[in-house]
Amino acid sequence: MILKGKAHRFGDDVNTDYIISGRYKFKTLDMKELATHVMEDLDPGFYSRVEEGDFIVAGSNFGCGSSREQAPLAIKYAGVSAVISESFARIYFRNSINNGLPSIVCDSSGIEDGDELEVDLENGTIKDLTRGTEIETSPLPKVMLDILNEGGLVPFINKHGRLPVE
Repeated sequence: MILKGKAHRFGDDVNTDYIISGRYKFKTLDMKELATHVMEDLDPGFYSRVEEGDFIVAGSNFGCGSSREQAPLAIKYAGVSAVISESFARIYFRNSINNGLPSIVCDSSGIEDGDELEVDLENGTIKDLTRGTEIETSPLPKVMLDILNEGGLVPFINKHGRLPVE
């Protein structure tokens, strides 16, 4: 799976309240509506600038805080194709994959805001087309790629009737 888009850079410790504030969770569960508020506490104009296929790039500990499942869903519904970070909170990472949003662990320090990226999930590489560099990542396990290719864990189980096995 090859993904292409522009980087939107954030720092360390982006918690789930920064991703989608809890104040919206009680007003609606409509993911398209929640997506319009994604990252707004850190970058109020984010939703108006993000384009289908773009990436969120962060430092360490992305998705810390609560186990709010709406966080990766709001990112996905905003059109972001993947989140690239030096590390993820464990429950965020699991929620992300289960909801069909790739989370990629790598040294993201060389990626700048606005860089054009090409991500190869199967081979574990990120090409920064703006800078002419390549970043190695750990390729996602086949089971995770299978889940992502179906759009998440529920669509995978609906199609295959079971959990994936390696």
